Amino acid sequence: MSRIPGWVRVALAMFAVGWGANQFAAMLLVYREEDGASTEIVTALFGAYALGLIPALLVVAPISDRIGRRRVMRPVLVLSTIATVILIVGGDSFALLLIGRLVAGIASGAAFAPGTAWIKELSTDRPGGTGARRATLALSAGFGSGPLVAGIVAQWLPGPTILPYLPHLVLMAVVIAIAWHAPEPFVPRSTDEPRRHTEVWGIVSSRPFVLGVLFTAPWVFGCASIGFATLPTFVDIGVAPIAVIGALAGLTLWTGVAIQPLGRRLGDPRRIITTGLGAAAAGLAVGTALDLTGAAWLVLPAAVLLGAAYGLILVGGLTAVESMAHPDDLGTLNAIFYSLTYIGFAAPLLSTLALTVITPEELMLVGLAVIAVTIPMVLASRPMSRR
Repeated sequence: MSRIPGWVRVALAMFAVGWGANQFAAMLLVYREEDGASTEIVTALFGAYALGLIPALLVVAPISDRIGRRRVMRPVLVLSTIATVILIVGGDSFALLLIGRLVAGIASGAAFAPGTAWIKELSTDRPGGTGARRATLALSAGFGSGPLVAGIVAQWLPGPTILPYLPHLVLMAVVIAIAWHAPEPFVPRSTDEPRRHTEVWGIVSSRPFVLGVLFTAPWVFGCASIGFATLPTFVDIGVAPIAVIGALAGLTLWTGVAIQPLGRRLGDPRRIITTGLGAAAAGLAVGTALDLTGAAWLVLPAAVLLGAAYGLILVGGLTAVESMAHPDDLGTLNAIFYSLTYIGFAAPLLSTLALTVITPEELMLVGLAVIAVTIPMVLASRPMSRR
């Protein structure tokens, strides 16, 4: 194990937790067909994950800034495994599925911000922004692989509410062995809590954060979830629909991985974020064409564009936060950023409710209008430099 670089061991932990968090995306159709659950129920279960995640982010990340990353991440890996076990046992029980999703959210919230900060601390020998890109790659790969594998298993193997979750249990057993003793570099930790709170508030209320991060972060998972949970509902997927939904989730999120070299070349976080918002606008435009024409193949370019938007806005936001944070505040600021991104997980549920009163084309136009207002705000923010 000692031959595996430290940042890779932490990245594998984030990959595994991300897999467990998003494997449920491919199961939406399964629970509709097997249990007769309504669209509103399954999208509520999908979004309920954020209800556990956001409080965990805001509580655990500051703790990791004080006591270190490894002491936080170890129990989180066990908790992610428990969440999948609950989903397996849950089967046709809405209450147990809800508990499983909430526990998965808590595990994710407790892992992502400390894990991102840990990877950054293990990447100090590389150029600025490397830690953010490595964390984004690990998360995106996990988010994309979980539903891809779960969708294939649920579509063509028996036990569609059980077997799709087993690969995650195997993965967690391997990753726990690899990541349990991952190295943790020494980082000076401040014991002056009032000062730290003042510094964090100063960054969060600053113009670069408010204009460049606050209003763009929800588009991260807003774009991703629209790509694989909302747009496919505009058309009838006749062949292997469960596998197709899982593949769309994989395509969307793995595009977020593939786009990372572009983010590295763009450099400036503002440029990365605005490019991502442009890709989101293009994805929504293709979604409009999808609904108007009924051409099912358009879900593919829409997923690619929205996946590119997801990846660019995520790495741009993390790079911006990394550039503004003090070393002993990085976990807390990452938690605030991730909390904002996960507001986007409400997009499928909000879209379902909105489509009861407006058309899909009007819904897409609302999204385009919001992007048109947001891009100038990002450009108007000052350059994001290390404080």
